[in-house]
Amino acid sequence: MDETYAHPEALVSTEWVAAHLNDPKVRIVEVDYDPASNYGQGHIPGSVVFDWKKDMNDQLNRDILSKDQLEALMGRSGVSNDTTVILYGDFNNWFAAYAFWDLKYYNVQNVKLMDGGRKKWLLEDRPLTKEVPVHPPATFQVSSPDTKVRVYREDVRSVIGKNDRVLVDVRGPKEFSGEITAPPEYPNEQSQRGGHIPGAKNIPWGQAVNDADGTFKTRKELEALYSSKGVGADMGVITYCRIGERSSHTWFVLKYLLGYPDVRNYDGSWTEWGNSILYPIEK
Repeated sequence: MDETYAHPEALVSTEWVAAHLNDPKVRIVEVDYDPASNYGQGHIPGSVVFDWKKDMNDQLNRDILSKDQLEALMGRSGVSNDTTVILYGDFNNWFAAYAFWDLKYYNVQNVKLMDGGRKKWLLEDRPLTKEVPVHPPATFQVSSPDTKVRVYREDVRSVIGKNDRVLVDVRGPKEFSGEITAPPEYPNEQSQRGGHIPGAKNIPWGQAVNDADGTFKTRKELEALYSSKGVGADMGVITYCRIGERSSHTWFVLKYLLGYPDVRNYDGSWTEWGNSILYPIEK
């Protein structure tokens, strides 16, 4: 792990996690889109699971969890305010990064990502279990939302064409061009129109990680990647993808690894923008 990151404390290594498996002040959380195919087949001993679809989203409104819902989720997972939460998951931490962003929206401080996620843990042949732990319920409280980490559709429309603002589309090139409307991993989740928000820069999320083990690239490599596309620390940055999980990953990179001061995630992303009447697109 590159100790020159702007906030290296936001990451832990697989070695660190292995050394803290029995630490009562640490709660390891696997965040999956499909828990049966991942967590259910073996997970880090002692870890609980957050089902991204069921646990990390309001089931009636299209929205992230409310304050009360998040407090209840963390409490029944045995997480109190003095517990350090370690998030990891599949797809090189797509959904774990979304959970990190969600917790930061509510100003949760003691939360970190495991660098490399589930992929690196498996590659290193570290211990797995199918045993589902039972942790005593806890009391967890969060503060009012930090509105500086999230934007909505109208916020995005308002920055189109502004020189001091930049939209970063982290989807693959074929999604960006409009050739396809959903990533290959989830082909059934479509939008009415393909393309991208006018003026957006296409920097696929995967360019920020190492193919071999899913860990983040060095700070020097990341700075070169984003600066080469005209995305600088002196700009207001909005990240987006299709449903907000891949863009949370890039949001994490820009804010916590590179230290950009103004980075916000548009979690409505393309499934909202691409299905909205009178919202412009480019191909």
